[in-house]
Amino acid sequence: MQFEISREYIDHIKELVENDNKNELQQLMEELHPADIAEVMDDLSMDEAKYIYLLLDGEKASDVLVEIPENDRRRFLKVLPPEFIASKFIEYMDSDDAADVVAALDDDVKKEVLNEIEDIEQAGDIVDLLEYEEDSAGGIMAKELVVVNTNWTVATCLKEISRQAEEVDEIYYIYVVDDAEKLKGVLSLKKLILNNTNTKISNIYNPDVKMVDTSTRQEEVAEIMDKYDLVAIPVVDEIGRLKGRITFDDVIDFVREEAEKDYQMVSGITGDVEPGDKVWELLRARFPWLLIGLLGGIMGALVLGSHEDALSKVTELAFFIPLIAAMAGNVGVQSSSIVVQSIASGVKDIESTSKKLIKEISVALLTASIFAILIFIYNYFTQGNMDLTFSVSISLFIVIIFASFFGTTIPLILHRLKIDPALATGPFITTMNDICGLLIYLMIGKMFFEFL
Repeated sequence: MQFEISREYIDHIKELVENDNKNELQQLMEELHPADIAEVMDDLSMDEAKYIYLLLDGEKASDVLVEIPENDRRRFLKVLPPEFIASKFIEYMDSDDAADVVAALDDDVKKEVLNEIEDIEQAGDIVDLLEYEEDSAGGIMAKELVVVNTNWTVATCLKEISRQAEEVDEIYYIYVVDDAEKLKGVLSLKKLILNNTNTKISNIYNPDVKMVDTSTRQEEVAEIMDKYDLVAIPVVDEIGRLKGRITFDDVIDFVREEAEKDYQMVSGITGDVEPGDKVWELLRARFPWLLIGLLGGIMGALVLGSHEDALSKVTELAFFIPLIAAMAGNVGVQSSSIVVQSIASGVKDIESTSKKLIKEISVALLTASIFAILIFIYNYFTQGNMDLTFSVSISLFIVIIFASFFGTTIPLILHRLKIDPALATGPFITTMNDICGLLIYLMIGKMFFEFL
């Protein structure tokens, strides 16, 4: 059953902290999953969260730290001494999580923490991982994995697996390498168990293995693991030597972060922000797109002002301005969202850019025709003004086609320029289509009412 945090529960935790009731707090925390503890701490003050955190044992404390949002984790670590971070957290973490924690520290603190780590091999693994770019396979891989040699027998292999398994939380695959540490394939536990103890690993391993190199982008790693339903994937260097592995939980974290970032962009928020960020940080993330919205509104007002004569003589034209603007914005966002989703999914489309455009324009033509006919019928029976009826219907038809074309091409252009296409959705598309839609509508209205 999923743990749910109530206001009463948080108040009870606060009361226990205030009364310095360590025993009951420790008992409550032992019953919770690390992700639930992180959620509880998010509802507490920094001092209260720190108090509870210091009560946790090393392994659970390290698991909770991984679950805390990055910005909160960075602020939390600033109040802890380097030797405490090294002994309380790093010692119990997998290398990839430990590298993420160390990377978030200031440079001077980072060096102190690395020097405080007693396990030199673990410290070396962390330093190695810090050398890779954050958004690469090398940057998200873990060094802990089970490796066997092609020249070993099954008996030797079983002994080595028992020894290596102590350092690995979950064993998804057994990787096979040669004497040069180059990845040759994977070994199934079933074959290992069913074969004679004197059987050579070279005779029973599977050479068909999906892998990525250390420079592979996170997006591509996620695509490969999703396409082939992998729970883990090995990472090799430029000459094929096995360096680590990436597990599905690391990919899920990345996919969630990307989805949150794209959602924020669609909503008109730039940068990676969290609900707990400071007011200035939240304002800075929202301000650029709000400014674009303001400028778009001013441009829309200028368009209306330039057609003031037409609107004053035929006031009915003003009635349909919200309709034209809304349809232009909605169609543009729909078109851009479909293209962005296609790009984000990583599907290598066989279709060329021209075919995508033709498909979207075909959909736009059908959509525009249907809604133009619907608004024509409505105006024909309610307005009694054929000039208005034709101008609104024709304008709507053109606006929908234009908005669809604009919403489709902009993300594709940004993608070609190596710019996140999610920027094309939300406020940008809506604002531009509102302005262009109004301009098209009023120009066609002037033509029909002879106000040229």
